[in-house]
Amino acid sequence: MVRIVGIAGSLRPNSYTQLALQVAAQRLQAIGADVEILDLRQLQLPFCNGEKEYPEYPDVQRLRETVSGADGLILATPEYHGGVSGVLKNALDLMSFTELSGKVTGLISVLGGQSNSNALNDLRLIVRWVHGWVIPEQIAIGQAWSAFNSEGKLLDEKLSQRFDEFAQSLVDSTRKLKGIN
Repeated sequence: MVRIVGIAGSLRPNSYTQLALQVAAQRLQAIGADVEILDLRQLQLPFCNGEKEYPEYPDVQRLRETVSGADGLILATPEYHGGVSGVLKNALDLMSFTELSGKVTGLISVLGGQSNSNALNDLRLIVRWVHGWVIPEQIAIGQAWSAFNSEGKLLDEKLSQRFDEFAQSLVDSTRKLKGIN
């Protein structure tokens, strides 16, 4: 079974980024993947200062161990000032090649304005730098305030279909690249 860990770089309550990650997780589970979401809002993580160990922050070790045990990742970020959120970048900076190398990764960005690829491109560079694999399917949700209904369901059928394709690609690519049947 493919094991995927999802991380959203938004600390906001009622976050559209968290909703998008939940949609992706549901689609992955529907096709047989084991998915765990690490909620950065629930973890006590320090600002990365380049140290190898953070003994006073046990959640750093929890983050590292959870990601190490995964075959693949979903990284979801709000786009702030044309780039990846600081909270997601910090979580990634607290890890190293040990945790991230070889991970097959799907990317999601969420914007209040028009959809673009800036944050997705930032994440693509970061994942490549740590020797991970990013799938070609990616999701950028522009005007996120209009993308979900009050129950957190997607309103646009084409966007919903893209989530299905995203999930299938992440599972298929992970199986191929990690040698999982």
